[in-house]
Amino acid sequence: MHAEIQTYARQGFGAELPLKAPFGLLIVDFVNGFADPAIFGGGNIAPAIASTVPLLQAARERGWAVAHSRIVYADDGADHNIFSLKVPAMLTLKEQEHRSAIVPELAPAAGELVVRKTVPSAFFGTPLTQWLAQRGVQTLVIAGAVTSGCVRASVVDAMSWGFRPVVLSDCVGDRALAPHDASMFDMGQKYAAVMTRDELLRAA
Repeated sequence: MHAEIQTYARQGFGAELPLKAPFGLLIVDFVNGFADPAIFGGGNIAPAIASTVPLLQAARERGWAVAHSRIVYADDGADHNIFSLKVPAMLTLKEQEHRSAIVPELAPAAGELVVRKTVPSAFFGTPLTQWLAQRGVQTLVIAGAVTSGCVRASVVDAMSWGFRPVVLSDCVGDRALAPHDASMFDMGQKYAAVMTRDELLRAA
């Protein structure tokens, strides 16, 4: 791994991404189904949810724009797509299903945006970009699940839309640690700043 890091450094990856106010917070898919190892969970998702609880409280106290995302398919599966072809169990995430609901400890408050999506990115086909832009967000702090899937897709789109993504290493989780670790390295080299929750709250 050391040689690989040297390769990235030699080629100019991993430059610092300075933080710039105003800040926003995006919590990706921290729903009951991803909290449950018997459904879509496991790995380090549970501790990531626990670490996000004080993050959300701090964001609210600081007046940040806060958005949440959920994967939600139509009750009749009419919006069945390529994502659900690859992962058919995603179609069990219906609007009224317990597994598709945001975990109680991170329940959205009044004024916080909740976007429903049927693909990995919280930006694709949702009003998230416009909502953040209207609130002047420059730096988007990102927590959620899973690191290698919906988090990474949302980070890439956030960067593509001109937001400065900050991925909090202790507030994102994956059902398996190898994809988590690889994705954290990749995002830190190419797309985002990577830090812990407490480092971010001290710097913001």
